[in-house]
Amino acid sequence: MTESALTDSSAWQALQRHHAEVRGIHLRELFATDPGRVERLSFEAAGIEADLSKHRITAETIPLLLALAAERGVAERRDAMFRGEHVNRSENRPALHVALRMPRSSSLVVDGRDVVRDVHEVLDRMSSFADRVRTGEWRGHTGRPIRAVVNIGIGGSDLGPAMAYGALRAYSDRDTAFRFVSNVDATQLVESLRGLDPGETLVIVSSKTFTTVETMTNARSARRWLLDGLGGDEEAIAQHVVAVSTNLDAVAEFGIDPANAFGFWDWVGGRYSMDSAIGLSTMIAIGPDRFHELLAGFHAIDRHFAETPAAENLPLLMGLLRVWYRDFFGAQTHAVLPYDQYLARFPAYLQQLVMESNGKRVTLDGAPVEADTAPVVWGEPGTNGQHSFHQLLHQGTVLVPADLIAFATSLNPLGDHHVLLLANALAQAQALAFGRTAEELADADVPSELVPHKEMPGNRPTTLLLLERLTPFALGSLVALYEHTVFTEGAVWGIDSFDQWGVELGKELAGVLAPVLEGAAPDRELDGSTAALVAVLRRLRAQS
Repeated sequence: MTESALTDSSAWQALQRHHAEVRGIHLRELFATDPGRVERLSFEAAGIEADLSKHRITAETIPLLLALAAERGVAERRDAMFRGEHVNRSENRPALHVALRMPRSSSLVVDGRDVVRDVHEVLDRMSSFADRVRTGEWRGHTGRPIRAVVNIGIGGSDLGPAMAYGALRAYSDRDTAFRFVSNVDATQLVESLRGLDPGETLVIVSSKTFTTVETMTNARSARRWLLDGLGGDEEAIAQHVVAVSTNLDAVAEFGIDPANAFGFWDWVGGRYSMDSAIGLSTMIAIGPDRFHELLAGFHAIDRHFAETPAAENLPLLMGLLRVWYRDFFGAQTHAVLPYDQYLARFPAYLQQLVMESNGKRVTLDGAPVEADTAPVVWGEPGTNGQHSFHQLLHQGTVLVPADLIAFATSLNPLGDHHVLLLANALAQAQALAFGRTAEELADADVPSELVPHKEMPGNRPTTLLLLERLTPFALGSLVALYEHTVFTEGAVWGIDSFDQWGVELGKELAGVLAPVLEGAAPDRELDGSTAALVAVLRRLRAQS
């Protein structure tokens, strides 16, 4: 099999025929004619209870999707990833985020090194440092303990830590403020530093190469803020800035003690790195023990994905259903709707995980991909979304599959709030699936002229993920679930889910345009539109 054989494969052709047969069947009919549906389409993985019964599938669909996975070698590619083979073909390296959460007793030798041993050496250094900061043993330049941590990164170096802190804030040290800076727009840095005392602030600069333009621009400005507040003493930087990087020379030049640089590896993609040293701010916030609980949640889903039979393998099934809707129903977007305010940044985190991983147009061998790849991922916490975009989900003209995530127990029990929240999560899945018919409206004495406006077609697919409560373990299991869902999609499509060349061109062009905006002559001819816009911006900047 070659990567370009997708749509000609027998399994793909069988799914096309099957889709033609079932696309007109409503979920109301599927439930009415299949009494064993809920039991057959309910799954459990590492404490995640998943209801897949509200999907537009019959008893024949899952076997056909599993046949596609088998034909596309998903299991073989999964096993190659876990072995540390170079599955990131365009960069000729492994994708070993699964090694970041392997227990200390494990061993995985890749290219002559036991990467699990390397991982735990870094985790031990992180734990020691985090404990020193949390207990007040680590002191700033003026002798005061740290009361604020500012994480500076971008992409996975920001989205992961920011999401994790928001999700696990209930477990965090409430006496310490945590801020996250990624945008090169000075406003984010200025507002993040506002109200903080440089003498009590620790800055974490997260950049593997220590050359990322946005991150280093913010880091240099934060460095200046620290020096201005600490009397200009260059030696103060070593007590107030640490690095997550592998470029120790650049770290030392910045003024950071290389002993306070925490490394990671080129086999860790940014969007897969929140459980590496990139998670240093998370570990300081929740403590080393809780951080290891987070890693255990990741690892539990890793084992589920690697060991569970295909017909019961939750990330495999979720990934195949994504392919089902993207390529056979033409669904261009996918909504993620967490019914927990702590997960407010989870959809944004998944945007990078899904769209940077699988937003690809060529296969592993460089041929044009034969099917549509990653959907646009978006979402907001419930119940907020119900009063904004859920209107489109229920009565719009586009099909938007949705994941709803809910927890049986609230971390903030207060009156009947959580019962109402859970009732809304269940109600949305029910309404999206079954809708409300014209006959039901007429029976309810709705005026005939309003019936078309109040009718809801239903037949909108959802996955409902239920967990006991939001813990570090639960967060790790959720993130790993989506990581392996993304892997499954990419393996079916035959693309490289671990590179991200699409971010390069814009960065290159921005590097050319920045001096031009300052008045320099361009070193290459600009297109007419860009040249005109540069002229407008120069004029406007001159007026201010």
